[in-house]
Amino acid sequence: MADNPSTELRVKKRLFSGIQPSGTLHIGNYFGVLKQWVEMSQDFDCVFCLVDYHALTTVKDPEALRRNTIGGVKDLLAIGIDPSASILFAQSSVSEHTELAWIFECLVTVPFLQQAHAYKDKVAKGLEANAGLFNYPMLMAADILLYDTQVVPVGQDQRQHVEYAREAAAKFNTAFGKTFVEPEEFIKPEVAIVPGVDGQKMSKSYSNTIPLFGTRDEITKAVMSIVTDSSGERPEHVYAIHKLFKTETELTMIYQSNKGNYKALKEALVDDIEAFVAPMRERRASITDEEVKKILKDGGEKAKAIASAKMEDVRQKIGVTL
Repeated sequence: MADNPSTELRVKKRLFSGIQPSGTLHIGNYFGVLKQWVEMSQDFDCVFCLVDYHALTTVKDPEALRRNTIGGVKDLLAIGIDPSASILFAQSSVSEHTELAWIFECLVTVPFLQQAHAYKDKVAKGLEANAGLFNYPMLMAADILLYDTQVVPVGQDQRQHVEYAREAAAKFNTAFGKTFVEPEEFIKPEVAIVPGVDGQKMSKSYSNTIPLFGTRDEITKAVMSIVTDSSGERPEHVYAIHKLFKTETELTMIYQSNKGNYKALKEALVDDIEAFVAPMRERRASITDEEVKKILKDGGEKAKAIASAKMEDVRQKIGVTL
C-alpha cells in the first residue's frame, strides 16, 4: 500500500537566487524571475540574495548602491517574499562569497571565462571591460554553490550562469573530492523572455521597460510607446505584454471588439497593469528602512552560518587550514 503523500516526510530542495540592487525593477524582472521566487518559496528551502558586490561592476556611487539595496529589499517584500520563511540577505554581509570566488578563479581558465555570453554582450554595448565583469561568473558560482543549492530559477538568457556554476563545482570536486552540489536551472518557458516596448527582450540596457512599481502616469507613458504595426490582425507587441496579465480567452474578446483601435488596446493594457501593480506599490510604500535593515541583519546571520560551515570544509580540502 502506497504511503499517504500528505503524511510523507518531505525534505525541501534548496533554491538560491540573487538580484542586483541596480535601480528600478520592471515587469520583465517580475514575470521573468521574481514571480517564480514567490511561487517556489512555498515548495523550496529558499535563499535570496541582494548581490551588491556584483553591482560594483557598473555602480560606482556608494550612496546609490546603499539606496538601491534598501529599495531592492522593499521590492522583494512588496511582491510577496516572506523573510520569515526564506533567507533574505545582502551578499556583502557574507565574506565567504568572495573568498570562494577566488578559489574557483584559480581552477578555471581565461578562455573558459571568455565564452561568457553576458560578458561579451555587455562589452559590445560599451561597458568597461573591468576584471570584475570578466570574473563575474565565478562570483555567481560561489553565490550558488556555498548553500548546496539544487535549483536556480533563471531566465532563458541566463542558463549559462548555472552551467558555469556546475562546471566550477565539477572542477573543485574532481580536484579535491566531492564537496559541492551541481545545481540545475529552472526556466518557466512561457515567460522565459518578457518583451519590451520595442519587441526586444525587456531590459534597462535597451531603455524599453515598463516599471514594476511605477505610477499610473509612468505606466501609461511606457505603454503608449510600445511599437505597433498594421500588418496583422492585432498589435503583436502590445498583445505579447498583455497576455502576462490576462488569459488568452479574455484577450480574444478585448482584441476582437477593439480591432484596429490600437489606442484603446493600449489603454486596456494600462488598466490591467495598474490593477496588478497598485497593491504591490502600496505595500512597498509602507515598508520602512529600519525594517529592511533588521531583515538584512537577521538574514545575513543565517546565511553566514551556512556559508562559514561550507568554507571550513573547503579550506581543509584545499590545504589552507593547518
